[in-house]
Amino acid sequence: MRTVIVSEREDTPAAEKGTFILDLSSREVRDCTGCWSCWQRTPGRCASHDLDDFYRAFMQADKVIFYIGVSCDFVSGKLKTLFDRMIPHFLPYTTYKTGESMHVTRYDHYPEIEVYYKGDFSSREARILYEEYLGRVFYHFHIPKVLIHSENEKKERTA
Repeated sequence: MRTVIVSEREDTPAAEKGTFILDLSSREVRDCTGCWSCWQRTPGRCASHDLDDFYRAFMQADKVIFYIGVSCDFVSGKLKTLFDRMIPHFLPYTTYKTGESMHVTRYDHYPEIEVYYKGDFSSREARILYEEYLGRVFYHFHIPKVLIHSENEKKERTA
């Protein structure tokens, strides 16, 4: 199984040899400029080449595991930037098959996703919104299987 790890935390578990790791805590990811080159001039490729290796690894992966934190009851700015920059994986056309507007897939295969988040929320509702946001992002990314886990709850259950 080909796995990719996206991490923004220092306590990310060790990965198997050959696993592609995108470390958002140390890697600079440029913001999307909205140039739409990924759709018009160079379909499927971003004009900023800082994520070329990640894009290839993501599309070749069977599973992508995210180890993320909580920032002001939401995802971090770096993770939001990464999500924004994943638009080259889709076509500029939209479909309404699900009853809502969604971009059409560019590829036949998208990897499964596992999310392990760690951090505190100001309320139960904030945690629910965080999880629902992640679920919606990956739903719109046409991800076939998404698992979202709170590592705080996991530790509380096993303690």
